[in-house]
Amino acid sequence: MNAWESMGGERDVRAAAFDLRRPASGDLAASPLVFASPHSGRHYPDDMMAASTLDAQAIRRSEDAFVDNLIAAAPDLGAALITARCARAYIDLNREPFELDPGMFADELPDFARARTARVAAGLGAIARVVSEGQEIYARKLTFAEARARIEWAHRPYHAALEALIAEAHAAHGFAILIDWHSMPAAAARAGGRDGSCDFVLGDRFGAACTGAVTARVEGELEALGYRVARNSPYAGGYTTEHYGRPARRVHALQIEINRALYLDEATLAPTAGFETLKGKIEALTRVLAGADWSGLKAR
Repeated sequence: MNAWESMGGERDVRAAAFDLRRPASGDLAASPLVFASPHSGRHYPDDMMAASTLDAQAIRRSEDAFVDNLIAAAPDLGAALITARCARAYIDLNREPFELDPGMFADELPDFARARTARVAAGLGAIARVVSEGQEIYARKLTFAEARARIEWAHRPYHAALEALIAEAHAAHGFAILIDWHSMPAAAARAGGRDGSCDFVLGDRFGAACTGAVTARVEGELEALGYRVARNSPYAGGYTTEHYGRPARRVHALQIEINRALYLDEATLAPTAGFETLKGKIEALTRVLAGADWSGLKAR
């Protein structure tokens, strides 16, 4: 077991920051697929809640609720799987680690902090200022020491583990395919698709993070399952797809956004009757992708 797979002990009496599971075979030889869910964590450490103005239900609005459960069968079907346990609002694993809002901190941020990004301006940096409805999270200013502690506890180990999974898949197959799973509000889903609505959005950063052959295959399989699919609008991919997607180096990263209306009551954050249907179809998709002949990617 790797160090990042057994996080805990004195530093972390709360929970591990993430879970990592390899395919049932124990290695990545069966498939080049790596699945990730960085925003489905439901663990809110005490230090965060003590500083928050929001109750537990309100602060959960920023979660990609239960996406980790939707893709939980991936290792049994041949794909490696890494999923967050720590909450997105505590530390966002789909951001640059020091993408921080200086207005949130009592002390001055170091020069290497990235304070001038669109995500920081929206209150959604590596440590979020607001939840999705624009509600302010914190009752006080944080310190940079607190931010660094969150980064060291969760962000760095998560990405070290993800990078290792990608490297293992690449070594075994000559290429790797990372699929970063997310969910989107139904209101955002209505902005995608040719008819003004969609069930899934595939984000490949307009081809910069993933070859078109992978995106097209995923799109075709989802459509065959009866879903409406959009590409790159309103989500083209985040830090993970941008950071890892290097088609010229045979690492392909694709972000998949799921319309929450398919499986979730957005008011109560409870799974609906559609959850099991969607889960079964995602498993069918995973089975096809894990069994596909991707050898053509070696020449790309």
